[in-house]
Amino acid sequence: MINFTGKKKLEGVIPALILPVNEKGKTNFKLLEKQTTYLVSAGVNGLFINGTTGEGAWLTTDEKVEAFKVAKEMSEGKVFLCAACIQPSTEMVINEIRDFEKLEPDYIVAVTPYYYGVSQNVIIEHFKKIAQYSSIPLIIYNIPQCTHNKIELSTILKLSQEENIAGVKDSSGDFISFTRGACTSVPESFSWIQGEDYLDGPAFNCGANGIVTGLGNVWIEPYIKMYQAARARNNSRVNKMQKEIDNLYELIQVTGGKVIPAIKAAVTLLGRSTKWMKIPSLTLGDEDIEKVKRVIVKLGLFSEK
Repeated sequence: MINFTGKKKLEGVIPALILPVNEKGKTNFKLLEKQTTYLVSAGVNGLFINGTTGEGAWLTTDEKVEAFKVAKEMSEGKVFLCAACIQPSTEMVINEIRDFEKLEPDYIVAVTPYYYGVSQNVIIEHFKKIAQYSSIPLIIYNIPQCTHNKIELSTILKLSQEENIAGVKDSSGDFISFTRGACTSVPESFSWIQGEDYLDGPAFNCGANGIVTGLGNVWIEPYIKMYQAARARNNSRVNKMQKEIDNLYELIQVTGGKVIPAIKAAVTLLGRSTKWMKIPSLTLGDEDIEKVKRVIVKLGLFSEK
């Protein structure tokens, strides 16, 4: 198995960084710097850049590279950096990796092929080819609600044996498969990363190495306290922090499940983003933003004074 010498361990709290943009969809670099600084200063372990919460599927490669450069500069080497290359085919992922290799991310992230349905054998070959090509360790990203191609547990276990595959970020919500995997013997270098905020505490209590959170862009402190509690094997405190996260999740519930728009609206109210989505028509309206405001006021994160 690969020895990730010099690499920061894939573990802990890894926010999926949002991308502040203006009304025309152009990146607001000042606010991106501010949000990155907030997360890094709070004590996160890594950053997940250009992922789902970062609207990576709607970004050009050039836009992804620019966002990564800002995150790298502002993080000053204090955290590891995961560069998501969300593309629908193996060749397209590999081509995008070429643009990132010179920027030296700690990890590359890829989803399954998408648009067309594919078999588990195709998924295995897809990730194996990416891992063999890349000079950077690969994180498998399981998010079937977006790709429509689920990565089965048996497939993840096979891929865990591959050189240069560092772990899986699981956003499927299939907690049975995730916990079965986390309890299975795999190479020590392979990490199990939970990607569903509602499951973070249970995942840590079942042996997960880390979490990727989009919601944590709003308020990252409970996640950091949760990870500290997990490392101390204080399950009751882990559960307490999960309740805080569940309360924060209300800002998504009150908007009818508009996940990324609600997160961006909340971070905007806190002065670290804009409300705009890359596709402007997805941006929350004033009525929904007011609902989001009420949630963060109730949590003591925002004062109307």
